[in-house]
Formats: sequence, structure tokens, C-alpha cells
Amino acid sequence: MDLVEGKRYALLLAAKDSDYVKKVYDGYFNVFLQAFREEGENWDLYRVVEGQFPNIEDLDKYDGFVISGSPHDAYANDLWILSLCFLLQTLDAMQKRVLGICFGHQVLCRALGGRVGKAYRGWDIGIRKVIMVEDLPQHRFFDRLEEIPPYASIIQCHQDEVLEVPLGAEVIASSEKTGVEIFCLGDHILGVQGHPEYTKDILCNLIDRLLCSDSIDRAFANEAKAAVEAAEPDRKFWEKMCKSFLKGR
Repeated sequence: MDLVEGKRYALLLAAKDSDYVKKVYDGYFNVFLQAFREEGENWDLYRVVEGQFPNIEDLDKYDGFVISGSPHDAYANDLWILSLCFLLQTLDAMQKRVLGICFGHQVLCRALGGRVGKAYRGWDIGIRKVIMVEDLPQHRFFDRLEEIPPYASIIQCHQDEVLEVPLGAEVIASSEKTGVEIFCLGDHILGVQGHPEYTKDILCNLIDRLLCSDSIDRAFANEAKAAVEAAEPDRKFWEKMCKSFLKGR
């Protein structure tokens, strides 16, 4: 890709666009742009799930990277997942800002020496209250937030989780369902298990697709949808936190 000067970010897309997201949002890339892009920024898309990766010589020209969610297991040994792990290790060594979301959170943990696997409590689908630790670590991106609430609700859809964070990483938040909802490593690595970028309609469509593929049963799907309709995620907080981390201000 032809790279130019200025703030530039890359989305490492680990999922193929669903028919619904293509129809309503013109692809997941636009979902992320709506959540995180600000005026004057340049964002590039790499479909890592299809084997498309940035060139090593171009990495230094990016100010930050975002890894998306995925239906794949972060602990699997598909070639593209192993290639992604190598890329993330390289970005860590370069001290590049990397934000991992859902699968991205898990594969980031794996790449840096942590442990991931099936969630002890099974599927978590809905809007979950995430509780911040009482003594938040002193990291610069927290200082840029005017206020950090004791808890915030976020959209969730996963059956895997981080079991053990990498050496030196700190757990920032947990929930009644998941022990590691957020972790950070220094000021350049942040993993978030939930989906700051998702809207409720995207989640409801995903529930329908999981039901059609027999990944969940109808009773579970109906219960999840009812819970989604009855609650609201704190999207503004999550978007602000992620942008504060990525943008370094």
C-alpha cells in the first residue's frame, strides 16, 4: 500500500464480512471506522484471515493497530493465526500500540506468552457489566480519561477466554463470567474481551447465525436476545477508552 505521512492505523481483520454487515455497514471495516476513526486519520485494512498482512518494512509507519474478533480459536495453529502471532510479537518488540478485541484480545495474549482456551463458564453472549479493578495501574492512557467508572457494560460474544495473562501484563477488569475482561502490558498493549465497536443489531444478527449453525440452541438464543433488548452498552465510554489508548492522548 502507498503510505503517506500523518496519523495512520491498521485494522487486522480476523473475520470475513457477514452478509448482514456487508448490507447494512458495507463491511466490518466501516464498523471499526465509525467507532474509532477521527478526522484527518488514515486507516488501512488487512484481511489477515485471508492471509493478507502488512509488509514488515511498513510497520513503523503506523501509529497503532487493531485486531478484530473472529469465529476462529485464538489457540488454533492455522497458518494465518501463527503468522498473526509472529506479527504481534514484532509489534510488541517495536513498542507499537496494539488493541486486541475479543479474538484479538485472546490472540494478543497468546502471542505474548499468555494462555487462552475454552471459557470455563461457556458462551457469554449479551451485554455484560465489566468491573474495573480498584487500584488501576498507572498507565498514561488512563490519565487522559476524565473519569473511569467502577464498571461499564459492553457487548459480548465469545466461548473462549484468556486463562493466564502474559508475564508482566496486568488485569484491568473482570466480570462475573470472565476473569480477564481487559489486560494491558506497558502503555502499548491493550486487550478487551468485549466488543466496543458492536451495535445491538450486529449482535442480534450474530445470535441468529449462531443458532442457524447449531452453535447455540433456540432457548439460549431467545434468552440472549431478550437480555440484549433490555440493556444498553456503555459504547461512548468504551470508544473513548480505546481511542485514548490508540491515539496516545
